[in-house]
Amino acid sequence: MSETMNRRDFIRTTSLVGTGALLAPSLSAMPIFKGSPNEKVIIGAMGTNSRGFFVARMFAKLPNVEIAYVCDVDSKVLEKTIADIEKVSGKRPKGYTDVRKMLEEKDLDAIMVATPDHWHAPAALMAVKAGKHVYLEKPCSHNPAEGEILVEASAKYNKLIQMGSQRRSFPKVIQAMQELKEGIIGRPYFAKGWYANARKPIGVGKVTAVPSHIDFELWQGPAPRREFKDNLIHYNWHWFWHWGTGEALNNGTHELDVMRWGLGVDFPTQVISAGGRFAYNDDWETPDTQTATFNFANNTAITWESRSCNGYPVEGAGRGVIFYGEKGTIVIPGGDAYKVYDLDNKLVKEVKTELQEAQATNTMGMGELLDSLHLKNFVEAIRGKEKLTCPISEGHKSTLLPQLANIAFRVGRTLYCDPTNGHILKDKKAMKLWKRDYEKGWEMKL
Repeated sequence: MSETMNRRDFIRTTSLVGTGALLAPSLSAMPIFKGSPNEKVIIGAMGTNSRGFFVARMFAKLPNVEIAYVCDVDSKVLEKTIADIEKVSGKRPKGYTDVRKMLEEKDLDAIMVATPDHWHAPAALMAVKAGKHVYLEKPCSHNPAEGEILVEASAKYNKLIQMGSQRRSFPKVIQAMQELKEGIIGRPYFAKGWYANARKPIGVGKVTAVPSHIDFELWQGPAPRREFKDNLIHYNWHWFWHWGTGEALNNGTHELDVMRWGLGVDFPTQVISAGGRFAYNDDWETPDTQTATFNFANNTAITWESRSCNGYPVEGAGRGVIFYGEKGTIVIPGGDAYKVYDLDNKLVKEVKTELQEAQATNTMGMGELLDSLHLKNFVEAIRGKEKLTCPISEGHKSTLLPQLANIAFRVGRTLYCDPTNGHILKDKKAMKLWKRDYEKGWEMKL
């Protein structure tokens, strides 16, 4: 039997351990794996501009992990990534434009997806159906229906899907969650999160020819076809409902995930959201300023605030969360550190990261030492040695909260939800936004 087959059989067997193990990790640092060649994990990176480039490089630096394939619809991005991965790892990955072709590679164990949001869930579904595990950058889906499909798909095809909520793997954040659970501030009943940046206007786009280095047909993929405009690619798609999900999912997913985790809640009973495009007059469709409030059945609540175009910090940080409890307060200012205050607002405990200072509003992430912990966890779960810290079952719930906020904003009223699954009750107009239309032939089917 070949070494490749031995490696594949090993990973196929051991990953079954991780599939059903969806609990929080221990507080210990993630181990650096040094095993046999049969335990090498082969990864294909899809979408490697900006954040995807950063994540691909981090994967390539992990022991016994190989970025063997790279997929991007922009030939310039593809060439840059291939050259960089070769420089980092000493091995030149094979390049693809179409992820469907990449997924045909027999030795491929998993893919990393860091595409525009409208591609996240469709690509993940294709991957698990092809027998591959998935590291999926947040948000896990463009709309709630897609998230539900991914939860089902992970179970049906027995494949791991880890959402990129990196704070689930930050040691001090894990410690803060444990202290919350143990009652350091009594019963936590309210959490507040925020994100602030100083983004510039995107202007009014002009219909123009697609640059020769971009395959716009594949870039659109599952989304119904629209004309190419010169202010869409590579980043501004975030602010168009057709492809993106706004700041609520671009960044809010992170803080909402931590707050949901800390309060021990799943689906809300009530959602309220307001805001608008206030800062500039341009093509930007999603809110640049938004607030959202969620009530839960266990008598707790969450509020989240976004300012995309005014970066004035809260608590000295551009992003973060605060938990308010019966006996005190915990502040987690964006990264891997926290402070605890009593009811007299006296600082009673301060815990600092042992790794590095978080880069709170850096679009590349929190920094390699912190972010790579989440990637290590994914790889070790594939080997059956750890449990996923943010499996799709949790990722979907945390993605659903900002999706519900966006729906409430778009219909202009309070949503009332089923606390068992988050479905919107007695509001047909709102439920129409639960899913999307697809380009013919690109529908998501289990």
